[in-house]
Amino acid sequence: MITGLMFRNSIISAANNIANSRQAVDALNIFPVPDGDTGTNMSMTISAAAKEMATLPDNCTIEEAAAHCASALLRGARGNSGVILSLIFRGFSKGFKGLKEAGAKDIANAFKEGVDAAYKAVMKPTEGTILTVIREAKDAAVKMADIQDEPLEVAFAALQAAKEALAKTPELLPVLKKAGVVDAGGQGLILIFEGMESVWHNGVIVQPLDGSGVTPVALVTKSTVANASDDIEFGYCSEFLIEKSEVAKEKDPLKLRAFLESIGDCVVVVDDNDIIKVHVHSNEPGNVIQAALKYGQLINIKIDNMRYQHANAEVGVKEGDKLIEPKVTEPENDYGFVAVCAGDGLAELFSDIGADVIVSGGQTMNPSTDDILNAVMNTPAKTVFVLPNNKNIIMAAEQAIPLAADREVKVLQTKTVPQGISAMLAFDDTVSAEENQMAMMTAAEAVETAQVTFAARDSEVDGKAVREGEIMGLCNGKIKFIGDSIVDIAYKSADKLYKKNEHSLITVIYGDGVSEDDAQQVAKRLEDKYAPEAEISIVNGGQPIYYFIISVE
Repeated sequence: MITGLMFRNSIISAANNIANSRQAVDALNIFPVPDGDTGTNMSMTISAAAKEMATLPDNCTIEEAAAHCASALLRGARGNSGVILSLIFRGFSKGFKGLKEAGAKDIANAFKEGVDAAYKAVMKPTEGTILTVIREAKDAAVKMADIQDEPLEVAFAALQAAKEALAKTPELLPVLKKAGVVDAGGQGLILIFEGMESVWHNGVIVQPLDGSGVTPVALVTKSTVANASDDIEFGYCSEFLIEKSEVAKEKDPLKLRAFLESIGDCVVVVDDNDIIKVHVHSNEPGNVIQAALKYGQLINIKIDNMRYQHANAEVGVKEGDKLIEPKVTEPENDYGFVAVCAGDGLAELFSDIGADVIVSGGQTMNPSTDDILNAVMNTPAKTVFVLPNNKNIIMAAEQAIPLAADREVKVLQTKTVPQGISAMLAFDDTVSAEENQMAMMTAAEAVETAQVTFAARDSEVDGKAVREGEIMGLCNGKIKFIGDSIVDIAYKSADKLYKKNEHSLITVIYGDGVSEDDAQQVAKRLEDKYAPEAEISIVNGGQPIYYFIISVE
């Protein structure tokens, strides 16, 4: 039988296992645009569950363990792959409901529930993806459960079938076959299942490798906290990730470590390519954050008051028992807005046109469902419109809808920042929420977006080789131009979208690392061709990743 203890430990093992191979999974992404990579999103998603698992007692039932896991995954979900992962485990939780331990039939039923939950959430399921992998695993589990009463055999059959399905994904998706890779989401799921199997079959929790960017999750119990010394020298535990920036004031992580050691203890600073993992106990969490911001943007910020936790341990409060509850603002207004964007200029722009709360995120920085929920609950409105402004954030935003108990949440499927801006400008406070939702999406869909960025990896687009670091121009999400001049690519991309007699406004939003002079050059070339019919404006968005975001409407 599979016990709650086994399930608890298997999730911790799974989180460590995928963290160890996160970069390898990221490398399977075939599209060269820098994005919220699959391995990173899945790793961060299940890590949220691992931290929750660490608080459960050894005698927990499998129902309790699966329910806690599903809840943490739901709120920690990042990117489409993270959301699908959370839905699979939500199905597992449903399958284990009411059980102390799980037998063969229960395992098979959990897989069936997981597949149902995942497929229902995807409007147009694509074969050759994580969905295919989990479905084939389910089919094998059901078949084995009909002839075998040993749950471990059922689980093993599911894993083997999942591996076989993953190997076949290139045959189902030509783009994978052409690139010579398997599906990234499916590979991430296999790593998670392999981490779980290590516990179920061998009783071994996979541990993080050096350089994986994570530290082992420690099991926390009431006695662990209660037996700690009353004399806690450093009261705040700060933990977060730093996404490095090329334009950061500081580059050397050793300098950050030295500073943190001067103001605290239990210092962990792990340099992992594009991420720096930080953990420290101090009495100055504000100074910790300020020092870290010199290296780049912070994500997954968690600050705990250890003295408070210790005081509450005597009455049964366990460290990390829940994800941090959002700050709640009373819903006094009829309508409010949450916008996702990156860059000080864009944040200021969205605030100026009416956004109540800005969630920092976008490409490569997909916020979690919990991040979006926190923003919603901090918006003083009865109906909150959420503008994800990125196609890889929409699903995570939609998961927040049922979690906001005292207010209605409407997620607009805005895929770019210009779509989000146009949607907000179309809002009319004299009509209903439903009418606004339709009108705002109509306005968003009328916007065409050009984006200029760099190739994050070697790839091939429409038969043309793309080399890492080359400049790319995207028109409505599709790569149309490749070159070495950001100004030239920006002009060509905007020119490709603009149609005389259909469009009359071009907005050039320039980002981090781009000068105003560069933006003026792009605008001048567009003016020379389209003025006076077109009005052309320039905005300093300060966004990372994209040198230019240009809207045509």
